[in-house]
Parts: sequence; C-alpha cells; structure tokens
Amino acid sequence: MPKKSLKHTKVSQTKNGIAVLEANSNGVSGVITFKEEPEKRRMKITYDIRGLSDGEHGFHIHQYGDLTNGCVSAGPHFNPFHNVHGGLDSPSTKRHLGDLGNITAKDSKSKGTLYAPHLRITNGKTAVLGRMIVIHENRDDLGLGTGALRKESLLTGNAGKRLTCGIIGLTN
Repeated sequence: MPKKSLKHTKVSQTKNGIAVLEANSNGVSGVITFKEEPEKRRMKITYDIRGLSDGEHGFHIHQYGDLTNGCVSAGPHFNPFHNVHGGLDSPSTKRHLGDLGNITAKDSKSKGTLYAPHLRITNGKTAVLGRMIVIHENRDDLGLGTGALRKESLLTGNAGKRLTCGIIGLTN
C-alpha cells in the first residue's frame, strides 16, 4: 500500500474547541463549544450548564489554562490588547477579548449561544486554545460600575467568585 503524502491530505480551515466543566464542590457542570466563523470574523460559543443559581453570571475567557490552584490559576481575563473591561456590545477597542458578558440561569440551567468577535481557536494573538473559560458567581457589570465599584469594574466587571472553569481544547 502506498504511503500518503502529507501535502495531499485535506485539512479543514475551520477549527472547533470544547471546554468541559467537571462537577465540582459548587455543583456546577456543563459543556461549552467553540466554533470559528472566519468569514464573519467571530466565534460561535454554545453553552449548556447545570447547577448555577438562578440569575446572571459573568462569563469570561481567562488568560491561562492552568488548574494547579483550581479556577484561581486561570489568571486575569484574556486581554491581548490591554483594554479595560467591557461586554460583547462594547467596541473591541474598549473591552478585553475574553469579556463574554453574562449568561442567565433559570431552574439551575443555562443554555444558549453567543457570538464573540475577533476570537480564533488557534493561530495568532486572539487564539483561545489552552486558555480557560470561567463562570462567575455574580452578574458582570460590563465595566459600567460607578463610585467605589468603578476601579474593579474596569478590571473584572465585579463578577465575583469563580464558580467553575474548563480548559479550552480542540475537538472535531
């Protein structure tokens, strides 16, 4: 049987990612998928999460895929262009690229789809492969906090404790 040449192997240009949120002491688990839509310069993020308290929860991609100290080791929000905190509706020059806004839970479940501009699975400064997706305890104020909350708002959106996290890996 002849050997296949690598130069004749067809490779898909679209990459897909997945993060599995293993059940933890907070009782939160789920699966999040990531699909590049390069023609639209965005990423489709689909989530199915169980065990959250009802209401809104901050949803972010963090810098590191490091679990040595649980979700705390994920570091700050993914922010390759050194911007302040915002939401998905904020201009990309006015938000961390890892700022995905809020997801809403009802009856301990949160399921939906959102679209994040400029993110990629691999290749380049905006790649998320190997980084961490984190769900926070509180609602993200999207960088709009005022008064005593303003400084933290511009860093984290005052989203609070990290309830669960998962490393973004490749899938087919």
